[in-house]
Amino acid sequence: MKFTHLLVLGVFCTSPANAATNLPDLGEASQSVFSPQLERKIGEAIMRDIRADRDYLDDPEVADYLNGLGYRLAAASPNNRQDFEFFAVQDNTLNAFALPGGYIGVHSGLILTAQSESELAGVLAHEIAHVTQRHISRMVAQESRNSLISIAAIAVSILAARANSQVASAAATVAQAGVIQNALDFTREHEREADRVGFQIMQDSGLDPRGMASFFDRMGKFNRLYDNNAPVYLRTHPLTTDRLADIQNRLAETPYKQIPDSLDYQLVRAKLRAASGREEDAVTEFETGLREKKFNSEIAQRYGLAAALARAKKLERAEKELAALQKTTPPQPMIETLAAELKRAQGQEPAALAIYRAALKRFPFHRALIYGYADTLLQAKQGAEAIKFVNEQLRTRGNDYRLYEYQARGYAAVQKRFHSHRALAEAYARRGNLNAAIEQLQIALNTDEGDFYQLSSAEARLKELKALDAESKRP
Repeated sequence: MKFTHLLVLGVFCTSPANAATNLPDLGEASQSVFSPQLERKIGEAIMRDIRADRDYLDDPEVADYLNGLGYRLAAASPNNRQDFEFFAVQDNTLNAFALPGGYIGVHSGLILTAQSESELAGVLAHEIAHVTQRHISRMVAQESRNSLISIAAIAVSILAARANSQVASAAATVAQAGVIQNALDFTREHEREADRVGFQIMQDSGLDPRGMASFFDRMGKFNRLYDNNAPVYLRTHPLTTDRLADIQNRLAETPYKQIPDSLDYQLVRAKLRAASGREEDAVTEFETGLREKKFNSEIAQRYGLAAALARAKKLERAEKELAALQKTTPPQPMIETLAAELKRAQGQEPAALAIYRAALKRFPFHRALIYGYADTLLQAKQGAEAIKFVNEQLRTRGNDYRLYEYQARGYAAVQKRFHSHRALAEAYARRGNLNAAIEQLQIALNTDEGDFYQLSSAEARLKELKALDAESKRP
């Protein structure tokens, strides 16, 4: 993944002396363990780089599905007070990774490789266990006698190793290779603990722990077949015969319970498949599956075909496929979203808006519908209506940076520069770009717009953001 290269370069720069300036203050080098708050700050710093990378999959439907499944598992974890954020990376390799602070990334290749929802859940449960058991913090405790730079390097090398072992090796060379390698070795000692805790999370969440067993068993076969060319997940989560035997022993004591895959899982996989590879190949794959009746869900297969046809710009045929699906399927938010997008792609904004309005009455919290409706209102030059809609959404989704971006566009459309720059400042602040947020507030205050109360509020917010920015840069 490209973003790991950015992270390593961003943290290490040209010399170890620069490393500490790009991560939050880690306190005294003698500190034996990260506090949860400090872990979160480090995770946020890493996530700013990930979100800026082109491989970050900024798709609300994929993200909402992962977070729904992830929080179902996290609620059954030993420490459910931990905040989590689950996100996807557009990468065909088979991998998942946990970052400091409860951020858990999943490659699109892993979602497509998993043969059931319980298999995907098994991987997420394993990563959740790494977080709740505070393995990253415990790694730092092992290295408590080393310098601040070494501890910062460990945090970054964890991510590098999760994605690319060669990048991890490069990171180790730049900043005290022995220290980092010891830290990565220490993480391997926690794999069995993550298996044990993850297995219990699967049971307590009502999902099938056999999914964890079947996934790891298949990965074990990959390991034997491909040896040095094993998937990234095996290089960063080394499998041993003891680990596999331990999981099987636990499974032998677990009553059998078949858990069907959710339709959301099938639709998300179909969406990712439709977006992968060549457009024509994606269409052919779904057509062939339908013709030969090789699918787990006919609804998802037909949805995937419509999505692939839309990607191939065969819009009329895509619309016919989707219309036929809608006649035989209860309303689904992902299907309604695609139907509206097809109308938009054909320049039929009024029809798209009608679909969005009807769908939002049924699914008022589906982010793709919310974003699509706001964007279509702006595209249809209905700036005032877009502002009204977005402001209503912000009452319950006040930390959603994309809503602030739509708000900024809406205010710009009606020539309210102060409000537009103020909204853009909030969007940047919620993405962690404090410098850009401060700049936008300063521009807003120089517009000669806004009443006394609005200007006072903006000045107070500017002061607050400057204080946060100074704190983040404090040595």
